[in-house]
Amino acid sequence: MGKKRVMVPAKELELSTVKYEKETIQAPHLTGSILKLFVRIIEIPIIGSLIISFMKKENNMVEMLQNTEIPEKPMFKPEFPPQEAEPSVVIVDEEGEPTDRVQSALKCLPHYDPASCWSGDTLPSFRYWKIRDFAYAYRSKLVTPSKIAEQIITLVEGCKYHKAPTPLLISFDAEDIRKQAAASTQRFKEGNPLSILDGIFMAIKDDIDCYPHPTKGASTWMHEVRSVEKDAVSVSRLRSCGVIFIGKANMHEFGMGTTGNNPNYGTTRNPYAHERYTGGSSSGPAAIVASGLCSAALGTDGGGSIRIPSSLCGVVGLKTTYGRTNMGGSLCGSGTVEIAGPIASTVEDVILVYAAILGSSPEDRISLKPSPPCLPILSSLENVNILGSLQLGKYTEWFNDVHSTDISDVCEDVLNLLSKSHGCKTIEIVIPELHEMRIAHLVSIGSESLCSLNPDIEDGKGVKLNCDTRTCMALFRTFTASDYVAAQCLRRRIMHHHMEIFKKVDVIVTPTTGMTAPKIPPGALENGESNMQVSGYLMRFILAANLLGLPAITVPVGYDKQGLPIGLQLIGRPWGEATILRLASAIEELCAESRRKPASFHDLLKTK
Repeated sequence: MGKKRVMVPAKELELSTVKYEKETIQAPHLTGSILKLFVRIIEIPIIGSLIISFMKKENNMVEMLQNTEIPEKPMFKPEFPPQEAEPSVVIVDEEGEPTDRVQSALKCLPHYDPASCWSGDTLPSFRYWKIRDFAYAYRSKLVTPSKIAEQIITLVEGCKYHKAPTPLLISFDAEDIRKQAAASTQRFKEGNPLSILDGIFMAIKDDIDCYPHPTKGASTWMHEVRSVEKDAVSVSRLRSCGVIFIGKANMHEFGMGTTGNNPNYGTTRNPYAHERYTGGSSSGPAAIVASGLCSAALGTDGGGSIRIPSSLCGVVGLKTTYGRTNMGGSLCGSGTVEIAGPIASTVEDVILVYAAILGSSPEDRISLKPSPPCLPILSSLENVNILGSLQLGKYTEWFNDVHSTDISDVCEDVLNLLSKSHGCKTIEIVIPELHEMRIAHLVSIGSESLCSLNPDIEDGKGVKLNCDTRTCMALFRTFTASDYVAAQCLRRRIMHHHMEIFKKVDVIVTPTTGMTAPKIPPGALENGESNMQVSGYLMRFILAANLLGLPAITVPVGYDKQGLPIGLQLIGRPWGEATILRLASAIEELCAESRRKPASFHDLLKTK
């Protein structure tokens, strides 16, 4: 029997007593036939339960969930205190037309000078083409959406980006793309584009509905039990703005992994290094954007699934406040940690896509009482003063707990640059109970995932899941109702700690991941991989935004000694997307000169 542990109420916790403890995960690294054997063993009744019970005890999960008295009441989904209005923003109507919100977003952006963007004289050595570049090219008749569509189709088919072993897309229909592009081309010919997003190509992660494509969650069977009759809410909003969808992007099966490994369709490779993972679970969306194939993509994020691959692939990824976007029409729409959000090559493109998709569901508007959505006015003269007033919170021991000091050094350099260029102050903070936060998140997302998939698993589909997904499911089945309630009590405690921190700072800053893109082991491609140590590093700084529903963004800030991208994460107050977008834009500008072209990159607007 374990000894009972009693936690001090969160409000009485003395921060001076908090000691940072490095995360150590006790679990074997398994690939290939060994992983297949392990899965068979842990699925054996009694024996499997004993093995998982032992591993949970080794990782202090039993002590935390079953032997600890937690004084707080459970918080079953994020509950936010009222927030102060953000300065120098434009408020947009979440119930209005997406095209109107996108137009408002456009007015917030800095002046667009086609001459400087197209001459090549004032450009950094490498830059991604932005949405406004494509819009200018279409309006100036330099190119049409149909011509860009043909380039994309040729690349997807020629590079076999829609087939194993290294697909970016799981579902791809060339004729559907041509049809969408022809309609957009005609609108430009008539001088009536729907918005700045008209003719912009995007990919949709395979857990979000995009009619007429099936939604499989990158499994081999979900489309057999769940049909797609219409677009997801976020996709419908983008389509009304004229966005052209190239298909369903690859992902880690059902989002249950951080690497992007997928034996079902092949594993997406990192555009910076073909032998390395993209990160997951939104592997396809991040790689598609990083390789220049699309301006933006839509992903989901329940445990870093937008931010991890965006960081590892050197692009921008926004995790919105929980409930800020409507999850209707997605496989993970009923959970309490997931959101749908944009991945793009630049912050301004993230802002444009975010403006189109934002808008809470009617249910969330009642229960969450969201602050009005707003966008930062980056063109404002006040912008510099607002940046200078920002207080950034940094927990140094946590910040430096990375696989390679390249990561913490690069991120630290950016904070120093922010201080010199804009006067941003970095304040030392302490974030208590990080281990408890990891356990609470795992139990929450695990229980919710099992609840969602269990009917189909019990109906015989479980054996068709990948080995690493089955390993996760075996663990999730051992969580009890009391474990789930204990996790929600921890959620309330940890929310209290963060709300106290946000009384002193505006943004919490961390590296996005604790390591850069990991190598793909040879045995992992056919049967998958289970590597909890790698997952621990990739998720080290991720989970507060999911468990507590806070907004967070990753922005590329440099590279390690191997030339692999490093991201800096900004975590904001509830509903504080405008503040983190403003700061991300400033960071992007400071780091623009150092941006490098990926090894795998396609220039769709060649000017030479």
